[in-house]
Amino acid sequence: MSIVLSERMEKFLSDNRQHHYDMTVELAQIPAPSNKEEKRAAWVKSYLDNLGGTDSYIDKALNVVLPLNCENCDEIVVFMAHMDVVFPDMTPLPLEVHDGRIYCPGICDDTANLTTLLLCAKYILENNLKPDTGILIVSNTGEEGLGNLKGSRQIMEDYKGRIKEFISFDGTFGYIVNDAVGSHRYSVEVKTEGGHSYGNFGNRNAIAYLASMINALYTIKVPPMGKTTYNVGTIEGGTSVNTIAQNAKMLYEYRSDNMESLAMMEKFFGDICTAWRSMGVDINVEILGKRPCKGEVDEAALNSLTQTAKEISEAVTGIKCSVGASSTDCNTPLSMGVPAVCLGLCRGAGSHTRGEWLDIASLPYGARIAAAFIGRYFSQF
Repeated sequence: MSIVLSERMEKFLSDNRQHHYDMTVELAQIPAPSNKEEKRAAWVKSYLDNLGGTDSYIDKALNVVLPLNCENCDEIVVFMAHMDVVFPDMTPLPLEVHDGRIYCPGICDDTANLTTLLLCAKYILENNLKPDTGILIVSNTGEEGLGNLKGSRQIMEDYKGRIKEFISFDGTFGYIVNDAVGSHRYSVEVKTEGGHSYGNFGNRNAIAYLASMINALYTIKVPPMGKTTYNVGTIEGGTSVNTIAQNAKMLYEYRSDNMESLAMMEKFFGDICTAWRSMGVDINVEILGKRPCKGEVDEAALNSLTQTAKEISEAVTGIKCSVGASSTDCNTPLSMGVPAVCLGLCRGAGSHTRGEWLDIASLPYGARIAAAFIGRYFSQF
């Protein structure tokens, strides 16, 4: 497959290469931890307004949504890139540029993908283009961590029954996601009477009970269907070395790309909590997030969308793409039977680390991928 863009688009990409770089640098420094994306949302909304995208709006999940030809259309295609980053910073994110790279937390995940999507929105708005079907260009929230996919959930709720295809730009070149890894995440707190380590010796210790609970959770043999994992990510509790702990807490999750396996893990976790409560231990469980697996999707339509993503990415970059499952904004549409794929528009490394970096030279390639993909839904692009 060869990628042929219109002369107008080729000129636009050439003329806006510096603009693409500049807005990537600017947006990358705006803090946007999950559930606190207001500043980036305001920046994106202002960017679209200045281009004439006055139909754009911020929904109750803080998504910035630009609808194109969606009125009275029941076959809408979503193009999405998330605004939030995994880092909690509320001050400007540190950014350095050297040796052909931009170093900044969240630069590939997902700032560069977002600015590439916005560059395509700029082209559409400046040329007053109308797609052949409805299109939503979404700068979404809540993809990372405890954001719990709130942005993609909101879109699927607001346009329920009207979305035909869903494309998320996320990550780097070389991997196409067309399957969903679901997850359940919990905060589990154990409470006991505690007391003085000497004077109240024999009283129950919350740390000891939590430790035994963790040990039990780690005895499970994971279900054979699909791939299933589990993890205790943090533990905390107690007061001092001479205090019998009154409380202890952990963060626990399990994941699977199979709905039946996810249900089996949920039952096992519930049974463990019930067993420990039967010992008279006070256990509080808070659900922090649930991400769904893939539901029943038209496999022919999904395979066609996957093949399109794969062919466009490989034709532009020369990098052979693997295809598989992950936890992305596509979880939501896939769980609802909507064909969805996720692909990256940049090259870099260090995702979810403070040393994350972007290869500046990869930005034009990402722009060509996005333009070729989005352009499929326009008679003239």
